[in-house]
Amino acid sequence: MIDAEAAGPVLRSASGTALTAKGRATRARIIEGAAEVLRESGVELATLDDVMARTHTSKSQLFHYFPSGKDELLLAVAGYEADRVLEHQEPFLGCLDTWEAWERWRDATVERYEEQGDRCPLGTLSLYLGRSTPGARAVVVALLRQWQAALAGGVRALQEAGRLPASVDADERAAALLAAVQGGVGILLATGEVYHLRVALHQAVADLRRLATP
Repeated sequence: MIDAEAAGPVLRSASGTALTAKGRATRARIIEGAAEVLRESGVELATLDDVMARTHTSKSQLFHYFPSGKDELLLAVAGYEADRVLEHQEPFLGCLDTWEAWERWRDATVERYEEQGDRCPLGTLSLYLGRSTPGARAVVVALLRQWQAALAGGVRALQEAGRLPASVDADERAAALLAAVQGGVGILLATGEVYHLRVALHQAVADLRRLATP
């Protein structure tokens, strides 16, 4: 799980004290509610008042958990959205030990982005926060690393099952697969068309399968 807000192992309030279980639950509820508001209204139009109304929290409560205000909350929402990217690929992403499993993951990934269309909460947040916001790039980097590691794990699972030669570089194949997804998603966000993502991912999985052990 990616938590961009936690600089250390313990979440703390504005006063610097460690959050209780109730405090962590309240903070998570605010982040989830803020994510809903942002998906509906967009980053530019959404306000803290909208978030407070959605989550039934006061201004003092909001700043208790996010003392730096909107950008700090947006960074937490970016981490939440990054987690959802991987969650939406389960249970397929965590069990890529057969060719059928790879095809299910491929189809589920394309379907998920087709449903999402040209609205990408994480991409929008990343652009809004920019590279200058501490932790903004780290959220995306952490997501891509976890995603690539999961795909590499799937390639190794095929090798362990005797379905791929040991000579296949799992990390390189995972990087190529991830690039196919991200390239297709980039075109989807620009055009609203899922065609390139579907073709790129189908081709990437087909290329991997052509290396299969006879």
